[in-house]
Amino acid sequence: MAGFDVERVRADFPILGKTSNGKRLAYLDSAATAQKPKRVIDAVSDYYRGYNANIHRGMYDISVRATNAYTESKELIARFINAPSYRDIVYCRNTTEAINLVALSWAERHVKKGDSILITEMEHHSNIVPWQMLARRKGAKLEYTKLTKDLGIDMEHYKAMLEHGPKLVAFTHVSNVLGVINDAKEMTRLAHSHGATVLLDGAQSVPHTRVDVGDIGCDFMAFSGHKMLGPAGVGVLYGREDLLEEMEPVYGGGDMIRSVSFESCEWNELPWKFEAGTQNIEGAIGLGEAVKYINSIGMGSMQRHEKGLLEYALGVFEGIDDVRLYNKAGAGKRSAIIPFNVDGIHAHDVSAVFDSEGIAIRAGHHCAMPLVNSVMHEDSVARISLYLYNTRDEIDRAAAAMEKARALFLRR
Repeated sequence: MAGFDVERVRADFPILGKTSNGKRLAYLDSAATAQKPKRVIDAVSDYYRGYNANIHRGMYDISVRATNAYTESKELIARFINAPSYRDIVYCRNTTEAINLVALSWAERHVKKGDSILITEMEHHSNIVPWQMLARRKGAKLEYTKLTKDLGIDMEHYKAMLEHGPKLVAFTHVSNVLGVINDAKEMTRLAHSHGATVLLDGAQSVPHTRVDVGDIGCDFMAFSGHKMLGPAGVGVLYGREDLLEEMEPVYGGGDMIRSVSFESCEWNELPWKFEAGTQNIEGAIGLGEAVKYINSIGMGSMQRHEKGLLEYALGVFEGIDDVRLYNKAGAGKRSAIIPFNVDGIHAHDVSAVFDSEGIAIRAGHHCAMPLVNSVMHEDSVARISLYLYNTRDEIDRAAAAMEKARALFLRR
């Protein structure tokens, strides 16, 4: 593809030169976690080797360097999602903790007994369980927007549920199971028109497309570093500054305070008041380097490459007998996530056959049991998820693995 050299990109990822079960590794599980380019690995290593020190605490050279690198990573993230300022960027461990922070702080204060919280049937557990826990604590009602037969958001039902006047609307931008891309801007506009605050789960969108929180208009957005080429253990909560200012911190301790006496304390300024104790400094630095890497490739080039792979994969897989593809939307309306099953074979057995061929995919409920079990009516689903470093050859290998599974288990 002109302007995008996938082999050159692959050379940046050390693990892609490895073997698995004696075969060249084909990593098709980036929705679970993405592989890391050498420059991200080096950035983490360089911190440990060259300026390992705590941040915001030392006046000596390497502590200042660490503090500056940590702060720079927030500035990079803010520009990446078009947030007004790094003050709107709070580091957490992951998407899950970011959502829980909103539940335990903003929602704990604003959601009252009898209030409604609205989410959708396609949510990850991370965007279900915190609201179930909040609803139990507060005596609130958790409601769900239904999906259509094609497994997209039923927008008419969504509009009807908004008439209940929810205090909070939380939904995924891109489904981690289905790859469905939701119209976040329109869903946010409709929620705001009914007075709701909006939290967007950007775990599967921020790594793959240009997400502009200013254009979408969401009040909060959560995403993870490890799904966008960065280290594990660092995630992001974006929040509107006025909302973050009014929120109480969840964790207390060092660095989140301006002053402490025996009787009381005063919180630090944003975003530090939410970051108690020593943070994942190396993770933040690595995440900043991941953003630089994505910027160097170009999000537009990445998107075109992934769309081309998805179109190719759908064409190949649709021609294989017994393979059931769940999301029938075209490549222009979905992310490069392909849920499937092979009729008559359990998804775990399919995954095992893939593994024997050196191909990494995921099988199970994908931390979305209500969607998989109650909406899709499956106990397990196999999933291929693609990223910038994947190739058509790997898709062909996946198709061959599907055929091998059919030959082994169906024997027709």
